[in-house]
Amino acid sequence: MTASVGGPTAVVRMNGIQKYFGAVHANRGAEIEVGAGEIHALVGENGAGKSTLMKILSGMQAPDGGGVEVGGRDVTGWTTAQAIAAGVGMVHQHFMLVPTLTVAENVVLGREPVSVATFDRDRAIREVEELSKQSGLIVPANRLVADLSVGEAQRVEILKTLYRGARILLLDEPTAVLSPPEVTELWAVLRRVRDTGTTIILITHKLDEVMAVTERITVMRQGATVARMATRATTPEGIAKAMVGRDVDLSVQTSAGSVGRGKGLGDEGGGGTGLTVRNLTVRGARVEKAVNDVSFTVSAGEILGIAGVEGNGQTELLEAISGLRGVTSGSIRIGDREITHASVRERGDAGLSHIPEDRHQRGLILEYSVADNLILGQQHRFSRSGVMDRAAVATNAAKQVAAFDVRPTDASLAVRTLSGGNQQKVVIARELSRDFIVLLAAQPTRGVDVGAIEFIHDTLRKARDAGKAILLVSAELREVLSLADRVAVMYGGRFVAVMSRADASEDALGPYMTGARKAETESAA
Repeated sequence: MTASVGGPTAVVRMNGIQKYFGAVHANRGAEIEVGAGEIHALVGENGAGKSTLMKILSGMQAPDGGGVEVGGRDVTGWTTAQAIAAGVGMVHQHFMLVPTLTVAENVVLGREPVSVATFDRDRAIREVEELSKQSGLIVPANRLVADLSVGEAQRVEILKTLYRGARILLLDEPTAVLSPPEVTELWAVLRRVRDTGTTIILITHKLDEVMAVTERITVMRQGATVARMATRATTPEGIAKAMVGRDVDLSVQTSAGSVGRGKGLGDEGGGGTGLTVRNLTVRGARVEKAVNDVSFTVSAGEILGIAGVEGNGQTELLEAISGLRGVTSGSIRIGDREITHASVRERGDAGLSHIPEDRHQRGLILEYSVADNLILGQQHRFSRSGVMDRAAVATNAAKQVAAFDVRPTDASLAVRTLSGGNQQKVVIARELSRDFIVLLAAQPTRGVDVGAIEFIHDTLRKARDAGKAILLVSAELREVLSLADRVAVMYGGRFVAVMSRADASEDALGPYMTGARKAETESAA
């Protein structure tokens, strides 16, 4: 491990941390030292032990060895309540909010202000509004959480922690579900919070974010701390190499099939038809037309990437194609087969695979084993006379775990025990191992480390080159530009621009993504 680099006086020290979960050795003598009033990145591959280390710091788990100091005091093995009382708060990757309560009610939950032994709602609203103003985390205190955008919900999670007096803020993948403008807003907020003296530890896989917002970096690999570095003295490539143990290609590649692609949504590029969508209109949760009369074709041997700020109909579009949401009007075909009103299983049998946007809600059954999650939707292919062939399930699991580097390698473990990135690998392994014609890939690398991103991108390109039709939706514009043969921009439920990869760039796409520029042609809508 590299030597500790200079920085502010340490407010957090964790030394020799050991943590076991049965046979899984999650932390192997892990170490981290964080200065007061700094933004510190904790990075590493999926399953490197980052979240476990922070859960120990926040009191959610007790270490099996090693020591924890906060503010110079030994707090090894403390509880969550003790950590909160000492000013340590953790904002988790998956939000822990009550959607039927207001912003103010969620923020004060468990610490409600009272007057004459009853909940003082007006005081709660005043306190939350004042905290929101002071921190820059602007969100209406009276709004129901169910009505918030993802970015607004993220702000509420941080407000909850600050309301409890957090001076050491732990953020686990805070930008995983945020749009680029929301990420920019979050960084501005974190800098303001940091400037008040709050220490921030940021767990992230996004190296551009590490470079943009942090002062120092701790790198973990396979449960151990392997490097400490000053952000200004390193590069994304240097961080990635420390994380993975080898050189990683971080460049945006031009897709091999991009040259010569036309701009029209109906162009097939000579590869034959994979997915055809015509005049599709889909109702949303709060709008009548979340998808508004959209038509396009994805050819065999092509990746069509959809760019756009989240919330412009991308989710509803993929849910309609996959059978998870009803269609108001229009049609959907895979090859020559009509699937507009087919069941999810019928769509799978027709050749549709789907990497869903939300792996917990749509992609996994968390209490099931890794092996059983790897056959979801295909159980009928692993049974004989109504009895599951457990040997075949185990053989399939061993093959997929090895091929997609799922960690830990024990496929009998409940999938909930895996890190978020390894859970994503399970979903991707299952969907890419099917005999599919069309793949819907929604945020395929969300929460996945740089080494796995490289592998997933390569796998998607190989599927494209093997003649598969892929519809890619990603909030990461760099990912779309790296993979897509054509790029469509979705805004307000419509396709407002379609470009070949050769014509697409961040500068060209940005005005369409924000609505500053209108649709190129009526046929593109």
